[in-house]
Amino acid sequence: MGRTEGLEQLAEQVVACRRCPRLVAWREQAAQAKRAAYASQAYWARPLPGFGDPAARVLLVGLAPAAHGGNRTGRIFTGDRSGDWLFAALWRAGFANQPQSVSRDDGLTLCDCYVTAAVRCAPPANRPSPGERENCLPYLVRELALLRHAQVIVCLGSFAWDAALRAVARAGTPRPRPRPRFGHGASARMGRWTLLGCYHPSQQNTFTGRLTEGMMEEVFMSARELAARP
Repeated sequence: MGRTEGLEQLAEQVVACRRCPRLVAWREQAAQAKRAAYASQAYWARPLPGFGDPAARVLLVGLAPAAHGGNRTGRIFTGDRSGDWLFAALWRAGFANQPQSVSRDDGLTLCDCYVTAAVRCAPPANRPSPGERENCLPYLVRELALLRHAQVIVCLGSFAWDAALRAVARAGTPRPRPRPRFGHGASARMGRWTLLGCYHPSQQNTFTGRLTEGMMEEVFMSARELAARP
């Protein structure tokens, strides 16, 4: 099976997942209690698969879909402020063909980059439980296996950093000792992968200046440089 076919098959399995009753209830409740701005829209209200370039050398891992962002549009980081920030930065770094991501059919394509999440359903208060994280972890492990050219994993926030460490270890690469700590610009080498830490582009970080456009671009340029090394 080719990697594109494998990713498509995995996407179908992710979308059909109902492993976590709390998350199923929350994502469907959010789709019923729509925000006024989206009252006329049909919400996706299902888990979100990753998307991007099957030959990507750079993999981005976020936390989870937003209740009225990805849970509405059906694509991770699409239709919310975090996504506005993220895809504008990916466009400036040459990973995206446009700076906006507003819907699944908006023409966005990624080059040498694939975007996914540690948890595939919108969680209440953006806080998945440890059990919910573990239920989703096998999907990330399978993505690592299917994205055979991936060399760099950019982790958007500490939750994604922890998930990536677990997924790479589950894929058969022992974690370094001591355990690598998350930080913006932190890096850790694990087998064929280099993990890079980046603050999550949440409004809590971008509105306060904890994360600036320049800081995110530096991480993406580092990812591009590392991925280009033989």
